[in-house]
Amino acid sequence: MKNSGPPDPAFESRIRSSFAQQGVMKTIGAQLAQVSPGEVRIELPWSKAITQQHGFVHAGILSTIADNACGYAAYTLMPADSEVLGVENKINFLAPAKGERFISIGRVIKAGRTLAVCSGEVWAFNNGEKTLVAVMQTTMMALVK
Repeated sequence: MKNSGPPDPAFESRIRSSFAQQGVMKTIGAQLAQVSPGEVRIELPWSKAITQQHGFVHAGILSTIADNACGYAAYTLMPADSEVLGVENKINFLAPAKGERFISIGRVIKAGRTLAVCSGEVWAFNNGEKTLVAVMQTTMMALVK
């Protein structure tokens, strides 16, 4: 669904500044790959430090990058004097998360004045193949400062 566009023309710098303050993103090695109105992509390289006992990237890590991509996608459409906070999410894991890198894509489905409903995907890239490993639906809330 199309949204009317960002109310803050400086949304990208606001998103990038906020992302840079997240210790968890630094800890796991995630980077903000793309920021556009209503859509954000986060890239994560494979690392043994983020795997579970079978060698797949841990579900909690996949949830984290999907939640962040959705949250920042919603934040692109929020006013400059707001903050974003997740209020609900659901994630389905579709395939083992094995690959050289992972990209999470968060998209706004519907943005209201206070709440935004978003969808997220996490894709694994392995030996030239692309596999959808997780999907998320989430609701984000705008908090006015």
